[in-house]
Amino acid sequence: MVVDEEEHSANHKSRNYMPFMEKYELFTSSTILLLAVMNMVIAGLSQRIPTTLEGPFKPTTRSFDPSLRRGSDDLPMNHPRLRKNVTSNFPEQIALALSTPTSMWISWVTGDAQIGLNVTPVDPSTVGSEVWYGKERGKYSGKQTGVSVIYNQLYPFEGLWNYTSGIIHHVKIDGLEPETKYYYKCGDSSLKAMSEELVFETLPLPGSGKYPGRIAVIGDLGLTSNSTTTIDHLIKNDPSMILMVGDLTYANQYLTTGGKGASCYSCQFPDAPIRETYQPRWDGWGRFMEPLTSRVPMMVVEGNHEIEPQVANVSFQSYLTRFSVPSNESGSNSNFYYSFDSGGVHFIMLGAYVDYNKTGAQYVWLQKDLQKVDRSVTPWLVAAWHPPWYNSYSSHYQEFECMRLEMEALLYEYGVDIVFSGHVHAYERMNRVFNYTLDSCGPVYITVGDGGNIEKVDVDHADDPGKCPSASDNIPECGGVCHMNFSFGPAKGKFCWDRQPEWSAYRESSFGHGILEFVNSTYALWTWHRNQDIYQDSHGDQIYIVRQPELCSNSSKVSLQISSKTFTKRIMVYE
Repeated sequence: MVVDEEEHSANHKSRNYMPFMEKYELFTSSTILLLAVMNMVIAGLSQRIPTTLEGPFKPTTRSFDPSLRRGSDDLPMNHPRLRKNVTSNFPEQIALALSTPTSMWISWVTGDAQIGLNVTPVDPSTVGSEVWYGKERGKYSGKQTGVSVIYNQLYPFEGLWNYTSGIIHHVKIDGLEPETKYYYKCGDSSLKAMSEELVFETLPLPGSGKYPGRIAVIGDLGLTSNSTTTIDHLIKNDPSMILMVGDLTYANQYLTTGGKGASCYSCQFPDAPIRETYQPRWDGWGRFMEPLTSRVPMMVVEGNHEIEPQVANVSFQSYLTRFSVPSNESGSNSNFYYSFDSGGVHFIMLGAYVDYNKTGAQYVWLQKDLQKVDRSVTPWLVAAWHPPWYNSYSSHYQEFECMRLEMEALLYEYGVDIVFSGHVHAYERMNRVFNYTLDSCGPVYITVGDGGNIEKVDVDHADDPGKCPSASDNIPECGGVCHMNFSFGPAKGKFCWDRQPEWSAYRESSFGHGILEFVNSTYALWTWHRNQDIYQDSHGDQIYIVRQPELCSNSSKVSLQISSKTFTKRIMVYE
């Protein structure tokens, strides 16, 4: 179904999972009061914000606006936002990341990278790693030191350029008080090469009854003109934290010699002996993001564009070396997957491009991590990884079914509330779903792979006439292939639906980003902002995501499943 924007809210018609009166008998008096307050707050708005309690919603599509371009070229390396603006050993590409609720990682780069046929790595110990910090401007009561490292991107093919990075520094500062501003400098004081004073604000503690402020969610960002609009719009929305759900720089859309990036690598460079990268794009991306990441922590997870294969089957070196994540802190000991707390939210970042099978280390870690979650301390449980499990676009359709089959039941068992992914270069929000079945206790899956990258926005849906991929399309870079035909509903016996699937609530082909705001232990406001809305103070999609812990305990979920006449019939047939 294709509707105009004005019809979007009108089509949020309820098909409730239980009768109206039964559902509202579950509400406590405080919930009713909360709804009343919310209605008062939004009374002045032209349209009421729906809640997931009113779902599942009628599937809605907003078609691509033909007045817009599907994509734009990458910014050149001499662009003011990408070029190097410091000298000698002064810090650049400064970025924050959460470590624990009372500690923060600070990372930066010094010196010059080298690229060419012959490169000589520098000694990372030649520049120190220091952070000075305190609660008053110019007064630094704390000082910490850390580590300095480099990485190489080397190719065993004649004519391809190699790369060795500048010195990458990581320092963890601890003993931080919650909800407090800290002023800091980083660098090497012995070389008189410290940064200007910067500032960040810590987030609330778990168990405090408080929640982080606005959380920005971005995927598949890149470095195009559209990317700049995304980041400018995001900065305007003043986030307190960023979730970056993979595919950051798109440095692998280039040959090693640089030049012009390709929107389709295999089309433009069919004779490349390996998936090449132009590593200076990583440095440009770090500078591009620094005005934001030097004051707001950014939590990253890898995507397929971070694989970057090189000599001796080495991969992911840029991602693994440039970013600090709380892997040791969360017990994963892997930068590919980890977890962290912020206020009343437990976040889980999963890796789709490493082993995700039940017999693997990631699954074992995930199970232990979920078992340790105390919902009285962190009521909300949010997960993120790069490729979506639920996706009605032709691009990457059913690409990571194997990962879904391995992990979905575990996440459902422990009541994950929201799942964010990227990979598909468009926006899509699902109705609550489990195993392709509408389920009031399933997570809300949201795809935000619309950051603005060079590969352009996706516009084709698998249910569009002639747009259903073949079973041999969309082969994942990691893991097996588990493409399947449906065994129920309008798509029974088919690989694709012939209409927008019932589990797809809203989809739109446009660049943008999302903002997640937690109201309390059961309500969170999700807003998706189109890039073009930066000029008119509007948004593309908005909904209150509501937890129902009294309905969705494990015992309650079993009762709901047993009472469903169709649940056990809705089993997938795999080819």
